[in-house]
Amino acid sequence: MKIFHGLQASGLAPACALTIGNFDGVHRGHQAMLALLVAEARQRALASCVLTFEPHPRDYFAASQRKPELAPARIGTLRDKLAGLARCGVDQVVVLRFNARLAQLPAQAFIDDVVAGALGARYVLVGDDFRFGARRAGDYDMLDAAGRAAGFDVARMLSYEVHGERVSSTAVREALAAGDMDAAARLLGRPYAISGHVVHGRRLGRELGASGAGAGDGFRTLNLRFSHWKPAASGIFAVLVHGLGDAPLPGVANLGVRPSLDPDDVNAGRVLLETHCLDWPAELGAEGGYGKIICVELLCKLHDELRYDSLQALTEGIARDRDAARAYFASTWLQTRRQTTRDRI
Repeated sequence: MKIFHGLQASGLAPACALTIGNFDGVHRGHQAMLALLVAEARQRALASCVLTFEPHPRDYFAASQRKPELAPARIGTLRDKLAGLARCGVDQVVVLRFNARLAQLPAQAFIDDVVAGALGARYVLVGDDFRFGARRAGDYDMLDAAGRAAGFDVARMLSYEVHGERVSSTAVREALAAGDMDAAARLLGRPYAISGHVVHGRRLGRELGASGAGAGDGFRTLNLRFSHWKPAASGIFAVLVHGLGDAPLPGVANLGVRPSLDPDDVNAGRVLLETHCLDWPAELGAEGGYGKIICVELLCKLHDELRYDSLQALTEGIARDRDAARAYFASTWLQTRRQTTRDRI
């Protein structure tokens, strides 16, 4: 999959089958739409193309109005969104910066300059609630009329439902906010996961619960930055870590702002996913995780983030979370895997 930042990038296909949206989470509804887009693109001998925005338009308006509460919680990072789009077989993605100019662009100008002009759309697929242009004045009927005049086809996909429940990014956010990871997985079609490069922290975890002063064999963590200030999920989770070996590694993770650490933390103010593998791979050594790209599946929420009054209390809290994660993998998770295997047979 080719990724382009902006409409002026060289290498864009001269014509495409296009869909437009934020695609936060790339959930099962998105996947159904993208499957239809890819099939239509192949039938028409066109490149399949997704136009998406960064930041999320609602992030932009929340910032411009100084009302952060209007910003939606973010399900996934841009990295994870692009990975999800690639899994769906999309040929190219255009990431368009949402700024004042784009926010003020009239709907007809968006069609003329972006859809038909820069992207050369010959087929456009949108959702049933699609709106576009300044003040969200554009809708499906306007786009369809423009397509008839300009010579491109326009199609609309109705809502996608699972067991009578409409699948949407809002529904995924609600499941994650409630800590219902099973519901989130049903809506996403996979366990909720965050990926990225392992970055350095204060290296405090390795000293907490260590066998001796300076031993560094305590709660060593793999740290991933979540690039949005408002993640849809937060708290302590039992997780699986992919990317450190042939098999995924069970662990326990904290997603949030680490309220027990002081302002001198090198990642202070940033949302971080800190993961402690229950059994650290010896072949990695003490520093072997840094710089690696890993994917962490959040399988079960254990509890919300807690503030501890001392490092000793924090150490004891982490130990309890580690034990809870071990118990989860020894019972609930194992039974779920066995049931899944039986269902497949």
